[in-house]
Amino acid sequence: MNLDADDFTLLGLPKTFTLDRAQLDTQWKTLQAQVHPDRFAAEGAAAQRVAMQWAVRVNEAHQRLKDPLKRAAYLCELSGVPVQAENNTAMPGDFLMQQMMWREALEEAGSLKDVEALASEVHTQRKARLARVTDLLDVQHNAALAAQEVRALMFIERLGDEIDQRIEQYEDGL
Repeated sequence: MNLDADDFTLLGLPKTFTLDRAQLDTQWKTLQAQVHPDRFAAEGAAAQRVAMQWAVRVNEAHQRLKDPLKRAAYLCELSGVPVQAENNTAMPGDFLMQQMMWREALEEAGSLKDVEALASEVHTQRKARLARVTDLLDVQHNAALAAQEVRALMFIERLGDEIDQRIEQYEDGL
């Protein structure tokens, strides 16, 4: 094993957006069993420290690959097109208008039913964009367009979190 290997190579998985979650989890558990620091207790503190580095690296890879958004961003980065969400917020005008409409709808929502309808719409949009990312990364191999979709999905994810909080407020008796 190589600490510097990409997450896919480390976990013995194909470098694709579409992953078999059960296979990912199995590979992770297998590697964790191999590198767990307790297995190296008899070999001393230095061996345990190295094993801890491996365990942390394997966990980081698993966390990144099990999350579709993080996995997509990582694949873009591996293709030489970092998402740069922190300093590249440029989005197509139609998406920005959609974001404004959704935020306004959330602000004006007067009932749980209104918020749930918005949640459904946003969920549908998220699902469609994830399907587009799958096509862009696995079929077209277009990391540049995929990176743009990932940035849009990051906006949608934040909005989804706000919607979930609003639903919780209604369920807690707003």
